[in-house]
Amino acid sequence: MADDSSGSLAARLRELRGAVPQRTIAAGLGVSVPLISSWEKGKAVPPADRITGYAKFFATDRSIDAKGHPQLLATDALTAQEAERFRSLLAELIELRPTAAVPTVAPSSADLETRAPWEGMWHFRDRSPITIVCAALPADLRADERYTSPESPDFIELYAYADLDALMELYGHLLAANPGVSVHRKLADNLTQTDITNHLVLLGGVDWNPMTRRVMAALDLPVSQETRDDDPDVGAFRAVDADGVHVFRSTLEEGHPHARLTSDVAQFCRGPNPFNRKRTVTICNGNYGRGTYAAVRALTDPRFRDRNRDYLEGHFGPDDTFSILAQVSVVDGEVITPDWTQDGTVLHEWAKAI
Repeated sequence: MADDSSGSLAARLRELRGAVPQRTIAAGLGVSVPLISSWEKGKAVPPADRITGYAKFFATDRSIDAKGHPQLLATDALTAQEAERFRSLLAELIELRPTAAVPTVAPSSADLETRAPWEGMWHFRDRSPITIVCAALPADLRADERYTSPESPDFIELYAYADLDALMELYGHLLAANPGVSVHRKLADNLTQTDITNHLVLLGGVDWNPMTRRVMAALDLPVSQETRDDDPDVGAFRAVDADGVHVFRSTLEEGHPHARLTSDVAQFCRGPNPFNRKRTVTICNGNYGRGTYAAVRALTDPRFRDRNRDYLEGHFGPDDTFSILAQVSVVDGEVITPDWTQDGTVLHEWAKAI
Protein backbone atom coordinates (compact mmCIF):
# COMPACT_ATOMS: atom_id res chain seq x y z
CA MET A 1 0.00 0.00 0.00
CA ALA A 2 1.36 3.44 -0.92
CA ASP A 3 2.46 5.75 1.91
CA ASP A 4 0.56 9.02 1.41
CA SER A 5 1.09 10.59 4.82
CA SER A 6 2.10 14.26 4.95
CA GLY A 7 5.50 13.37 6.37
CA SER A 8 6.33 10.73 3.76
CA LEU A 9 9.07 10.89 1.17
CA ALA A 10 6.43 10.62 -1.59
CA ALA A 11 4.56 13.66 -0.27
CA ARG A 12 7.78 15.68 -0.02
CA LEU A 13 8.75 14.82 -3.59
CA ARG A 14 5.34 15.99 -4.80
CA GLU A 15 5.72 19.18 -2.77
CA LEU A 16 9.17 19.88 -4.19
CA ARG A 17 8.00 19.41 -7.75
CA GLY A 18 5.04 21.76 -7.36
CA ALA A 19 3.94 22.93 -10.79
CA VAL A 20 7.00 21.57 -12.59
CA PRO A 21 5.86 18.83 -15.04
CA GLN A 22 6.89 15.28 -14.18
CA ARG A 23 8.48 14.99 -17.63
CA THR A 24 10.87 17.83 -16.74
CA ILE A 25 12.03 16.09 -13.56
CA ALA A 26 12.31 12.80 -15.44
CA ALA A 27 14.50 14.38 -18.12
CA GLY A 28 16.67 16.09 -15.52
CA LEU A 29 17.26 12.87 -13.56
CA GLY A 30 17.47 10.61 -16.62
CA VAL A 31 14.55 8.33 -15.72
CA SER A 32 11.06 7.62 -17.07
CA VAL A 33 7.97 9.70 -16.28
CA PRO A 34 6.13 6.63 -14.89
CA LEU A 35 9.00 6.07 -12.47
CA ILE A 36 8.71 9.66 -11.18
CA SER A 37 4.99 9.01 -10.74
CA SER A 38 5.60 5.77 -8.83
CA TRP A 39 8.00 7.57 -6.45
CA GLU A 40 5.50 10.37 -5.86
CA LYS A 41 2.72 7.86 -5.15
CA GLY A 42 4.89 5.88 -2.74
CA LYS A 43 4.69 2.74 -4.87
CA ALA A 44 8.49 2.60 -5.14
CA VAL A 45 11.43 4.18 -3.31
CA PRO A 46 14.08 6.09 -5.26
CA PRO A 47 17.61 4.71 -4.84
CA ALA A 48 20.28 6.78 -3.10
CA ASP A 49 21.70 8.29 -6.29
CA ARG A 50 18.26 9.53 -7.36
CA ILE A 51 17.70 11.06 -3.92
CA THR A 52 20.95 12.97 -4.44
CA GLY A 53 19.72 14.02 -7.89
CA TYR A 54 16.45 15.33 -6.45
CA ALA A 55 18.28 17.37 -3.80
CA LYS A 56 20.63 18.86 -6.40
CA PHE A 57 17.83 19.57 -8.89
CA PHE A 58 15.76 21.55 -6.37
CA ALA A 59 18.72 23.25 -4.72
CA THR A 60 18.99 25.77 -7.56
CA ASP A 61 16.74 27.58 -10.00
CA ARG A 62 19.40 26.93 -12.65
CA SER A 63 18.27 23.30 -12.97
CA ILE A 64 15.96 24.60 -15.69
CA ASP A 65 17.83 26.78 -18.17
CA ALA A 66 16.59 29.89 -19.98
CA LYS A 67 15.11 27.78 -22.78
CA GLY A 68 13.18 25.59 -20.33
CA HIS A 69 15.49 22.60 -20.67
CA PRO A 70 16.24 20.61 -17.50
CA GLN A 71 19.86 20.08 -16.43
CA LEU A 72 21.55 18.56 -13.40
CA LEU A 73 24.49 20.76 -12.40
CA ALA A 74 27.74 19.34 -11.08
CA THR A 75 28.19 19.76 -7.32
CA ASP A 76 31.21 22.02 -7.78
CA ALA A 77 29.14 24.27 -10.08
CA LEU A 78 26.76 25.21 -7.25
CA THR A 79 27.11 28.56 -5.51
CA ALA A 80 27.73 28.60 -1.77
CA GLN A 81 24.05 29.28 -1.11
CA GLU A 82 22.95 26.53 -3.54
CA ALA A 83 25.43 24.07 -2.01
CA GLU A 84 23.99 24.74 1.45
CA ARG A 85 20.47 24.23 0.12
CA PHE A 86 21.62 20.97 -1.54
CA ARG A 87 23.08 19.61 1.70
CA SER A 88 19.97 20.54 3.65
CA LEU A 89 17.60 18.95 1.13
CA LEU A 90 19.71 15.83 0.84
CA ALA A 91 19.70 15.32 4.62
CA GLU A 92 15.94 15.85 4.73
CA LEU A 93 15.18 13.41 1.92
CA ILE A 94 17.49 10.75 3.33
CA GLU A 95 15.74 11.13 6.69
CA LEU A 96 12.34 10.62 5.01
CA ARG A 97 13.49 7.64 2.95
CA PRO A 98 12.17 4.38 4.47
CA THR A 99 14.90 2.68 6.48
CA ALA A 100 14.09 -0.71 4.98
CA ALA A 101 15.05 0.60 1.57
CA VAL A 102 18.60 1.43 2.69
CA PRO A 103 20.98 -1.54 3.06
CA THR A 104 23.09 -1.42 6.22
CA VAL A 105 26.10 -2.79 4.35
CA ALA A 106 26.75 -2.12 0.68
CA PRO A 107 27.17 -5.42 -1.22
CA SER A 108 30.55 -6.11 -2.76
CA SER A 109 30.93 -6.77 -6.47
CA ALA A 110 31.51 -10.45 -5.66
CA ASP A 111 28.20 -10.56 -3.78
CA LEU A 112 26.39 -9.03 -6.73
CA GLU A 113 27.84 -11.51 -9.19
CA THR A 114 26.66 -14.48 -7.12
CA ARG A 115 23.20 -13.18 -6.20
CA ALA A 116 20.57 -15.90 -6.32
CA PRO A 117 18.56 -16.12 -9.59
CA TRP A 118 15.22 -15.89 -7.76
CA GLU A 119 16.07 -12.31 -6.83
CA GLY A 120 16.08 -11.23 -10.46
CA MET A 121 13.71 -10.25 -13.26
CA TRP A 122 13.09 -13.87 -14.24
CA HIS A 123 11.51 -14.72 -10.89
CA PHE A 124 7.69 -14.53 -10.76
CA ARG A 125 6.52 -14.13 -7.19
CA ASP A 126 2.97 -15.33 -7.74
CA ARG A 127 4.34 -18.79 -8.66
CA SER A 128 2.02 -19.01 -11.67
CA PRO A 129 2.98 -21.22 -14.63
CA ILE A 130 5.25 -19.85 -17.35
CA THR A 131 5.02 -20.47 -21.08
CA ILE A 132 8.01 -19.86 -23.34
CA VAL A 133 6.67 -19.22 -26.84
CA CYS A 134 9.14 -20.06 -29.60
CA ALA A 135 9.11 -19.62 -33.34
CA ALA A 136 9.06 -22.67 -35.58
CA LEU A 137 12.10 -22.96 -37.81
CA PRO A 138 10.86 -22.92 -41.44
CA ALA A 139 10.73 -26.41 -42.92
CA ASP A 140 13.27 -25.62 -45.64
CA LEU A 141 15.84 -24.63 -43.00
CA ARG A 142 15.51 -27.71 -40.83
CA ALA A 143 17.88 -30.64 -40.62
CA ASP A 144 17.34 -34.05 -42.18
CA GLU A 145 13.69 -35.11 -42.32
CA ARG A 146 14.55 -38.19 -40.29
CA TYR A 147 14.85 -35.92 -37.27
CA THR A 148 12.08 -33.41 -38.06
CA SER A 149 9.18 -35.66 -39.07
CA PRO A 150 6.97 -36.96 -36.21
CA GLU A 151 6.49 -40.11 -38.28
CA SER A 152 10.19 -40.94 -38.12
CA PRO A 153 11.58 -43.16 -35.33
CA ASP A 154 14.49 -40.68 -35.05
CA PHE A 155 12.14 -37.70 -34.55
CA ILE A 156 13.51 -34.94 -32.27
CA GLU A 157 10.93 -32.29 -31.43
CA LEU A 158 13.41 -29.48 -30.77
CA TYR A 159 14.77 -29.68 -34.32
CA ALA A 160 11.68 -27.66 -35.30
CA TYR A 161 12.48 -24.83 -32.87
CA ALA A 162 14.23 -21.58 -33.78
CA ASP A 163 16.46 -19.72 -31.27
CA LEU A 164 17.55 -22.91 -29.51
CA ASP A 165 20.46 -21.28 -27.70
CA ALA A 166 18.16 -18.62 -26.25
CA LEU A 167 15.58 -21.27 -25.33
CA MET A 168 18.09 -23.51 -23.53
CA GLU A 169 19.62 -20.56 -21.65
CA LEU A 170 16.23 -19.24 -20.56
CA TYR A 171 14.56 -22.56 -19.76
CA GLY A 172 17.22 -23.58 -17.26
CA HIS A 173 17.28 -20.15 -15.65
CA LEU A 174 13.49 -20.03 -15.28
CA LEU A 175 13.52 -23.42 -13.56
CA ALA A 176 16.24 -22.27 -11.16
CA ALA A 177 14.56 -18.92 -10.46
CA ASN A 178 11.10 -20.43 -9.92
CA PRO A 179 11.52 -23.76 -8.11
CA GLY A 180 8.43 -25.92 -8.24
CA VAL A 181 6.73 -23.76 -10.90
CA SER A 182 5.64 -25.31 -14.19
CA VAL A 183 7.71 -23.98 -17.11
CA HIS A 184 6.45 -25.00 -20.56
CA ARG A 185 7.97 -24.43 -24.00
CA LYS A 186 5.60 -24.29 -26.95
CA LEU A 187 5.74 -23.36 -30.62
CA ALA A 188 3.83 -20.20 -31.50
CA ASP A 189 1.48 -22.10 -33.83
CA ASN A 190 0.67 -24.75 -31.23
CA LEU A 191 -0.66 -22.78 -28.24
CA THR A 192 -3.69 -23.55 -26.09
CA GLN A 193 -5.78 -21.10 -24.06
CA THR A 194 -4.00 -22.27 -20.90
CA ASP A 195 -0.59 -21.60 -22.47
CA ILE A 196 -1.55 -18.10 -23.55
CA THR A 197 -2.95 -17.01 -20.16
CA ASN A 198 0.18 -17.97 -18.20
CA HIS A 199 3.16 -15.68 -17.76
CA LEU A 200 4.40 -15.47 -21.36
CA VAL A 201 7.98 -15.19 -22.58
CA LEU A 202 8.24 -14.67 -26.34
CA LEU A 203 11.47 -15.58 -28.12
CA GLY A 204 12.31 -14.28 -31.56
CA GLY A 205 11.11 -11.68 -33.99
CA VAL A 206 8.11 -10.97 -36.16
CA ASP A 207 9.35 -12.96 -39.16
CA TRP A 208 8.86 -16.37 -37.58
CA ASN A 209 7.05 -15.73 -34.30
CA PRO A 210 3.53 -14.40 -35.00
CA MET A 211 2.85 -14.05 -31.28
CA THR A 212 5.64 -11.45 -31.00
CA ARG A 213 3.99 -9.34 -33.67
CA ARG A 214 0.55 -9.67 -32.06
CA VAL A 215 1.73 -8.77 -28.56
CA MET A 216 3.84 -5.81 -29.71
CA ALA A 217 0.69 -4.40 -31.34
CA ALA A 218 -1.44 -5.13 -28.26
CA LEU A 219 1.00 -3.32 -25.97
CA ASP A 220 0.87 -0.31 -28.32
CA LEU A 221 4.65 -0.04 -28.37
CA PRO A 222 6.26 2.86 -30.23
CA VAL A 223 8.72 0.22 -31.47
CA SER A 224 8.23 -2.02 -34.48
CA GLN A 225 10.38 -4.54 -36.28
CA GLU A 226 10.90 -4.70 -40.02
CA THR A 227 10.55 -8.11 -41.62
CA ARG A 228 13.34 -9.66 -43.65
CA ASP A 229 11.09 -11.31 -46.25
CA ASP A 230 12.41 -9.31 -49.19
CA ASP A 231 16.08 -9.21 -48.21
CA PRO A 232 17.34 -11.83 -45.70
CA ASP A 233 20.46 -9.76 -45.00
CA VAL A 234 18.51 -6.75 -43.71
CA GLY A 235 16.86 -6.40 -40.33
CA ALA A 236 15.92 -3.35 -38.30
CA PHE A 237 13.93 -1.99 -35.40
CA ARG A 238 12.04 1.26 -35.88
CA ALA A 239 11.23 3.53 -32.90
CA VAL A 240 9.08 6.65 -32.84
CA ASP A 241 9.40 9.37 -30.21
CA ALA A 242 9.16 13.14 -29.85
CA ASP A 243 12.38 13.53 -31.86
CA GLY A 244 11.06 11.60 -34.86
CA VAL A 245 11.65 8.14 -36.29
CA HIS A 246 14.82 6.21 -35.44
CA VAL A 247 15.98 3.08 -37.28
CA PHE A 248 18.40 0.65 -35.63
CA ARG A 249 20.07 -1.88 -37.91
CA SER A 250 22.49 -4.72 -37.42
CA THR A 251 25.99 -4.62 -38.90
CA LEU A 252 27.22 -7.25 -41.33
CA GLU A 253 30.76 -7.82 -42.55
CA GLU A 254 30.95 -6.77 -46.17
CA GLY A 255 32.26 -8.72 -49.15
CA HIS A 256 30.51 -12.06 -48.65
CA PRO A 257 27.02 -13.25 -49.70
CA HIS A 258 26.46 -14.59 -46.19
CA ALA A 259 28.51 -12.00 -44.34
CA ARG A 260 29.24 -12.51 -40.68
CA LEU A 261 27.23 -10.58 -38.15
CA THR A 262 29.39 -8.13 -36.18
CA SER A 263 26.66 -6.33 -34.21
CA ASP A 264 22.98 -6.90 -33.62
CA VAL A 265 20.11 -5.08 -31.89
CA ALA A 266 18.32 -6.74 -28.98
CA GLN A 267 14.92 -5.88 -27.56
CA PHE A 268 13.84 -6.60 -23.98
CA CYS A 269 10.24 -5.67 -23.30
CA ARG A 270 7.90 -6.39 -20.40
CA GLY A 271 4.25 -5.54 -19.82
CA PRO A 272 0.91 -7.04 -18.83
CA ASN A 273 -0.16 -10.16 -20.70
CA PRO A 274 -2.86 -8.89 -23.11
CA PHE A 275 -4.69 -12.21 -22.70
CA ASN A 276 -4.61 -12.18 -18.87
CA ARG A 277 -3.89 -8.86 -17.16
CA LYS A 278 -2.88 -10.62 -13.93
CA ARG A 279 0.11 -12.18 -15.70
CA THR A 280 3.03 -10.67 -17.57
CA VAL A 281 4.49 -10.93 -21.03
CA THR A 282 8.20 -10.57 -21.75
CA ILE A 283 9.63 -10.22 -25.26
CA CYS A 284 13.23 -11.20 -26.01
CA ASN A 285 13.87 -10.30 -29.60
CA GLY A 286 16.59 -9.41 -32.07
CA ASN A 287 17.11 -8.59 -35.70
CA TYR A 288 18.91 -11.94 -35.80
CA GLY A 289 19.06 -14.91 -33.45
CA ARG A 290 22.17 -13.46 -31.81
CA GLY A 291 20.12 -10.47 -30.68
CA THR A 292 17.41 -12.70 -29.21
CA TYR A 293 20.05 -14.64 -27.29
CA ALA A 294 21.60 -11.39 -26.04
CA ALA A 295 18.21 -10.15 -24.79
CA VAL A 296 17.94 -13.30 -22.66
CA ARG A 297 21.56 -13.19 -21.48
CA ALA A 298 21.22 -9.58 -20.30
CA LEU A 299 19.36 -10.91 -17.25
CA THR A 300 20.81 -14.43 -16.91
CA ASP A 301 24.57 -13.87 -17.33
CA PRO A 302 25.91 -13.74 -13.72
CA ARG A 303 28.52 -11.16 -14.74
CA PHE A 304 25.93 -8.64 -15.94
CA ARG A 305 22.45 -9.59 -14.78
CA ASP A 306 22.52 -7.71 -11.47
CA ARG A 307 23.77 -4.41 -12.88
CA ASN A 308 21.18 -4.71 -15.68
CA ARG A 309 18.49 -5.45 -13.13
CA ASP A 310 19.59 -2.39 -11.14
CA TYR A 311 19.37 -0.37 -14.35
CA LEU A 312 15.75 -1.46 -14.83
CA GLU A 313 14.85 -0.66 -11.24
CA GLY A 314 16.50 2.76 -11.53
CA HIS A 315 14.76 3.71 -14.77
CA PHE A 316 11.31 2.10 -14.60
CA GLY A 317 8.60 1.70 -12.00
CA PRO A 318 7.38 -1.71 -10.79
CA ASP A 319 4.11 -1.38 -12.75
CA ASP A 320 5.57 0.10 -15.94
CA THR A 321 5.26 -1.40 -19.38
CA PHE A 322 8.69 -0.81 -20.88
CA SER A 323 10.92 -1.58 -23.84
CA ILE A 324 14.70 -1.37 -24.25
CA LEU A 325 16.63 -1.60 -27.50
CA ALA A 326 20.32 -2.33 -26.96
CA GLN A 327 23.42 -2.66 -29.12
CA VAL A 328 24.95 -6.15 -29.10
CA SER A 329 28.55 -6.87 -30.11
CA VAL A 330 29.15 -10.20 -31.86
CA VAL A 331 32.74 -11.46 -32.03
CA ASP A 332 33.34 -14.48 -34.31
CA GLY A 333 29.73 -15.52 -33.77
CA GLU A 334 29.90 -15.17 -29.99
CA VAL A 335 27.51 -12.79 -28.28
CA ILE A 336 28.96 -10.29 -25.83
CA THR A 337 26.29 -9.81 -23.16
CA PRO A 338 25.02 -6.20 -23.31
CA ASP A 339 25.70 -4.02 -20.27
CA TRP A 340 22.83 -1.54 -20.15
CA THR A 341 24.73 0.67 -17.71
CA GLN A 342 27.51 1.32 -20.23
CA ASP A 343 27.18 4.50 -22.29
CA GLY A 344 26.04 3.83 -25.85
CA THR A 345 24.64 0.34 -25.20
CA VAL A 346 21.00 1.38 -24.77
CA LEU A 347 19.83 2.74 -28.11
CA HIS A 348 16.22 3.51 -27.19
CA GLU A 349 13.97 3.07 -24.18
CA TRP A 350 10.30 3.73 -23.55
CA ALA A 351 7.87 3.23 -20.71
CA LYS A 352 4.30 3.90 -19.70
CA ALA A 353 2.43 3.29 -16.45
CA ILE A 354 -0.36 0.73 -16.33
